[in-house]
Amino acid sequence: MDGMYDVVVVGGGAAGLSGALALARARRSVLVVDGGEPRNAPAEEMHNYLGRDDTAPGDLLATGRAEVAGYGGEVVRGDVVSATREDDGGFRATLADGRSVRARRLLVTTGLVDELPDVPGLRERWGHDVLHCPYCHGWEVRDRSIGVLSTGPGGVLKALLWRQWSADVTLFLHTGPEPSDDERAQLAARGIAVVTDEVAAVEADGDRLTGVRLASGRLVPRDALVVAPVFTARSGVLTSLGLAAEDVAAPDGHVVGSAVSAGPAGATAVPGVWVAGNVTDLMAQVITAAAAGLQAGGAINADLLFEDVRRAVAARQASAPPAGPELTLADPAQRN
Repeated sequence: MDGMYDVVVVGGGAAGLSGALALARARRSVLVVDGGEPRNAPAEEMHNYLGRDDTAPGDLLATGRAEVAGYGGEVVRGDVVSATREDDGGFRATLADGRSVRARRLLVTTGLVDELPDVPGLRERWGHDVLHCPYCHGWEVRDRSIGVLSTGPGGVLKALLWRQWSADVTLFLHTGPEPSDDERAQLAARGIAVVTDEVAAVEADGDRLTGVRLASGRLVPRDALVVAPVFTARSGVLTSLGLAAEDVAAPDGHVVGSAVSAGPAGATAVPGVWVAGNVTDLMAQVITAAAAGLQAGGAINADLLFEDVRRAVAARQASAPPAGPELTLADPAQRN
């Protein structure tokens, strides 16, 4: 970690490794610093990744790290806690253990944290049969009994969406708002039951969800439970550079989480800093995060290229010998 890298990538998930791979193949010196806590670690498989459907998340990352290393990139374990701009225009990233590393550019792909509802037993089943994304997990629980836990606006829409995968869907209003008359008509038309009691706990038998325990004491058997986490960007490194995460709202206006805004290909408001993946796009799945990392890697390489050319031109001009007096040839007709 001595010396100056072209790029330090903060975060070694799909977005970070994809960006690092593109940069390493472009013959840039790249260091990936990864905390080793991927968001999808609880899941046994990932889906909707063309050509890699059903792959275990850890297997994808292990393959990605090997590919990056194969092109000369480096991957180290560690948590980057802050970054500062140096006088030469580069950056210094500081790790939690006190180590630091210098880079000309930064690509931050730290992802997000799923803040789950505070219901006993729920967190232990997260990523297995407590779920949030139907496109990630709907097929695996198709035609089974599904519960939808409402903790705010959007519960009705989520129940209607999951009805696509099963005819046995129950909406638990819990702490969410009462459905409107129109919403109740929609739920009834789709055969979705509504439970008004608050949920007291999520219960399991060994490695299997068994149901939802209500405050009244009644157990409603369910094979899967859908929740709506608050998606909070892991933005500490970016905050140290002056880039604050902003609230992200659903179409109906309620806040679903936070993210750091970015322009095309992940460029941020701080020159030299790019972002990719869930830290800037809450809805990005693994394949879209990887694509965003690739785009950011290409943009960073182009930015470095322009800087390399400017430096080369300036160095050439500085080393060129001073021009002497201009030599003028006389007209041959006047020589005699």
